[in-house]
Amino acid sequence: MKLHELRPNPGSTKKRKRLGRGTATGQGKTAGRGQDGQNSRSGGGTRPGFEGGQMPLYRRLPKRGFTNIFATNYSEINIETLNRFEDGAEVSPELLKELGIIKKLNDGLKVLGRGELEKKLTVKAHKFSKTAVEKIEAAGGKVEVI
Repeated sequence: MKLHELRPNPGSTKKRKRLGRGTATGQGKTAGRGQDGQNSRSGGGTRPGFEGGQMPLYRRLPKRGFTNIFATNYSEINIETLNRFEDGAEVSPELLKELGIIKKLNDGLKVLGRGELEKKLTVKAHKFSKTAVEKIEAAGGKVEVI
């Protein structure tokens, strides 16, 4: 098979409707939009969520809660993901970001205690859970709060 022999499966593609190209085409003059009205105009139609003047659903539903704009949002990582480093390595938030383990450092890094740690590491982070500290120190590593 060569590139020029490639064809789409039969029935998988349809021809585009050529609208407004004369009355003989069957889609000429009004181009399938009908005679008059809002939807026949260019730029016509209503916005998403418009219900013909009835109070729209997004305004009928009650508002709930609020977002605290002062909340600190930590990037989280579990202990089990630290097993990919060599023994004695120093793990910092910058290194984790560089390796793509965390996508972005929000307001800091928090290390959580899920999983087991088999390596002796020095872990630098902004926050640690109690179980994470226990497991890192049990493996012979060090915990440093930045």
